[in-house]
Amino acid sequence: MTSDVGAGDRGRDVSGAPEVALVMLGEGDVVTGWGSGARSLLGYEAAEAVGRPLRELLFAEPSADHAAEPSGAALLLRHRDGHPVPAEVTVDDADPGTPQLRRVLVAKPLGTGLTDPHLLERAIDQFPIAVGVHDADLRFVCVSKELRRLLALPEDVQGRRLSEMHPSDFYRDVDNRMARVVRSGRALERSVRHTPPGETSARSWIVWFSPLRDAHGRVTGVVAAMLDDTTQYWARTWLDMLSEAGTRVGTSLDVAKTAQELTEVIVPKFADLATVDLLDAVLTGSELTPAQSSQQITLRRVAQRAEPADTPFGVQLDEVHSYPDFSPVARCLSLGRGVLSRGDEPGFTRWIAQSPERTDSYVNYGLNTMIAVPLRARGTLLGVLMCVRSRPEHFAEGDLRVAGELAARAALSLDNARRYTRERNTAVLLQRSLLPSRPPELAAVDVASRYLPYLSGDAEIGVGGDWYDVIPLSGGRVALAVGDVVGHGVHASATMARLRGAVRTLADVDLPPDELLTHLDDIVTQLSGEADEEALAESGDGETGATCLYTVYDPVTRRYTIASAGHPPPIVASPGAAPEILVVPTGPPLGVGGVPFESTEVELPPDSTLVLYTDGLIESRENNPEDGLAQLREAMTEPRAVLEDLCDSLLDAMLTTPPSDDVALLVARTHALDPDQVATWDVPVDPAIVGEMRARVSRCLSGWGLDELAFTTELIVSELVTNAIRYGSAPIRLRLILDQPRRRAGKLDGTLICEVYDAGETAPHVRRAHAFDEGGRGLMLVAALSRRWGSRPVAGGKTIWCEQPVELSRSADSEPSPQLAC
Repeated sequence: MTSDVGAGDRGRDVSGAPEVALVMLGEGDVVTGWGSGARSLLGYEAAEAVGRPLRELLFAEPSADHAAEPSGAALLLRHRDGHPVPAEVTVDDADPGTPQLRRVLVAKPLGTGLTDPHLLERAIDQFPIAVGVHDADLRFVCVSKELRRLLALPEDVQGRRLSEMHPSDFYRDVDNRMARVVRSGRALERSVRHTPPGETSARSWIVWFSPLRDAHGRVTGVVAAMLDDTTQYWARTWLDMLSEAGTRVGTSLDVAKTAQELTEVIVPKFADLATVDLLDAVLTGSELTPAQSSQQITLRRVAQRAEPADTPFGVQLDEVHSYPDFSPVARCLSLGRGVLSRGDEPGFTRWIAQSPERTDSYVNYGLNTMIAVPLRARGTLLGVLMCVRSRPEHFAEGDLRVAGELAARAALSLDNARRYTRERNTAVLLQRSLLPSRPPELAAVDVASRYLPYLSGDAEIGVGGDWYDVIPLSGGRVALAVGDVVGHGVHASATMARLRGAVRTLADVDLPPDELLTHLDDIVTQLSGEADEEALAESGDGETGATCLYTVYDPVTRRYTIASAGHPPPIVASPGAAPEILVVPTGPPLGVGGVPFESTEVELPPDSTLVLYTDGLIESRENNPEDGLAQLREAMTEPRAVLEDLCDSLLDAMLTTPPSDDVALLVARTHALDPDQVATWDVPVDPAIVGEMRARVSRCLSGWGLDELAFTTELIVSELVTNAIRYGSAPIRLRLILDQPRRRAGKLDGTLICEVYDAGETAPHVRRAHAFDEGGRGLMLVAALSRRWGSRPVAGGKTIWCEQPVELSRSADSEPSPQLAC
C-alpha cells in the first residue's frame, strides 16, 4: 500500500476503513498518522499515538521471522488499557516521493472476517448442552448433535417440527410452549421428565425457550436449550426422601407403626412395593442375640405397602415365614449389606418359584429389580427391608446407598421402639406383680376386682399408681382397701408398692382404720422427704402424694368400719334397697400431715354389695367427680348379679372411651356368720375356772364335729385363759369362731378361731424360757399348735387370738350342723 502524505499531514486523524486499523509510520517506525480504525482497535486517540515508536504499541516483540518479513503476520498489539489485541498485520512501503511517510501498517482484528456459513452449526455442536433453533413456525433451522442423540432425531430435521417426528403428548406440549414464546416474546424455563426414545428410564431436563429477534426487534424464531439434570434430580429426590424419613419415621415408640411409616416413605417415591420383616424379639421388646447361621431365617411380616394398593402380597401381615439361604434376603443378612437382585437371576427365580403366592405377587406384578437391606442398629440385627420395582426404571447400584441410608435411619427408630417396649413391659409386669394376683377365698366376703391401665398419648398401656387389696384379719374379719398414687410411671408404681406393703404391715398389727391411716400418712410424709429429686424430675412427678380408702368388715357383728384419706366414698347396695353412697368423713390426702383421720361405722345386712374404686372410674374430661359418682350409683342396676359380671357392667357403663387415668375397681359381697358358728363365754377371774372352760370348749367342738381338734384347742384355751386371769384385767371373755367351710377337692376347709379378751392394755410377747423356769412357755406352746396367732387392741383392752385349720373329709353335699352344748 502507498500513501502520498506530506509533512503537513503529521498529527492528522487519518480516516481508514472501520473494519481495519490504518497506521502511518515515519523514520524509525515512529507513528505519523492514526486512523479511526486504529483508535477503535487499540483505544488511543490520534494525539496520544502520533509520535510514539511502533514498538510501544506491540504487546510482545515479534519473532525473528516476523521482524524480517512482518507482512501477513499475526501479532499481539497493546491496547490502551494494557490487554493484548490479536491482529493480522500487513506493512507496505510508502511512495519514496514522501519522505515523512516511510511505511503504512494495516492491522485487521483476527475473527472479523469469519464468514463461514456452517459456523453456527459447528458452534452449537460443540456446545455442552443440547440446542435447537426453530423459525417462527416452530420448524427446525439448526440442531446440535446432542439434541439429535437425546431425541433420536433423523438427519433431515431442517424444516420439520418436533411433534411431526415424535407425535406424542410430551412433544406436542414442547411445541405449544415454543409457540407461546413466539407469541409473547418472553423467555420460558421449565423442568421436565421424560423417557427418551430407545431408553427405559426417564430422564430429567432443565429446558430454556428463548425468543430470536432480528435487527428490528421482531421475533423470528425460538431457541430451545436442554440441560440433562437427571443426576441432580435424583440427588435432590433422595435427599428430600431422607429428610422426610427423618421427620415421618419414628414419630411414636410403637414398633409396628414405625415399620409402616418406613414403607409409606418409600412407596411410591423410591419403590413400587416395600415390606418390613422383623424378628419376634423386636416386637416383644426382648433382648436380641446375635443371629446364628442356619439354612432358614425366620422373620415376621410387620409392615407392607404397594402401588397400586390392591397389589397381592406373597406374605400377609403378622405372618411368620422363612427365607432359604440362597434367597436374596438371606444373602443380604449373611453379608451384612444390601443386595440388588434382578428378576431374571437364577437364585431369585428359584426363591420365587418355591411359593405360589410369592409367584403371583412378584411375577404377575411385573417385578424387574429388588433391593434387600438388613435392618441393623447398634450392631444388632433387627430384620430386613425389601424394596421392589415394577416401573420401567430399574434399580441401579446407586440406589443401594439410598436404601441403606433409609434402613439405617429406620433401624435406630425401630430399636428405640424395641427398647421402649422392653422397658414398658418390665414396668407393667412390675406393677401387675405388685397387685393381688387373685383375691383370697374368705367366709366374710366374696370379691371380684379389675385393674385397667391408662392409655398414653400413643395409645399404649401406661404404668400408674392405682391399687387395691383384700387382707384377711383376725376374728374372721377382712380389710378392703383401695388407693391412688399421684402421677404415672415407674415412680408412681414403686410408691404404690411401698404403700401397699405398709398397709399390709399395719393391717397385721390390727390397727383401727383411722389409726392405720394416721401411720400411713406419716410414712408418705417421710417418703416425700426422702424422694430423690432427679428421679422425680425424670418421672414428671412433683410430689409423693396419695389417697387411700381403708375399710374393715366383721362378719360376726356385720359392722363395716370406714376411713378415708382424700379418697371417694364406697357405694353399698343392700338387698331390697337402692344403691347408696356412704357418708364418710374424708380426711386430707396422705402426705399432708398433722391432720387426724376419722372413721365411721355402719351395720350391713347380709349379702350387701360394696363397690370400692379409684377416681379414674368416675372422673374424666367429660365428667366431674360428683357427676361421675352419681353415674356410678345409677349404673348399679343389678347389684345382685354375679360379681365378675357386675365388674364388667360397671366398667362398660363408666368407661365409654379409653381411660386417661388408670382404674382400680373392687367389688365385694358381704356374708354374716351364723350364730351357731360363734360361741362366747364370760370368764370369771378365778384360776379354778380354767378346767370348766376346757370342758365347755370340748363340748362345743364335739357339737361342730371337730373332736379331732379338741385336745390342741383345750391346750390353747388353757394357756390363753390362764394368762388373761394372771396378767390381765376383768372382764375376760372367751370366743370360738368356726369360719364357713369351703369346698376344695372334695373336702370342706375352714378355720377355727379362738379369742380371749381382757381389759388389760399390756400386749403379750413370746420369750424363750430357760431350762429351770417354771413359766414363760405358754405363748410358745400356742404358736406351735396354731397356724398363726397375735393380738389386737380393742376399745378398753386387747384380744389374743389364734387360728387352726379345719379339714373335714365329708361329701360335697353335706354341711356341718353345729349343735352347741355350751
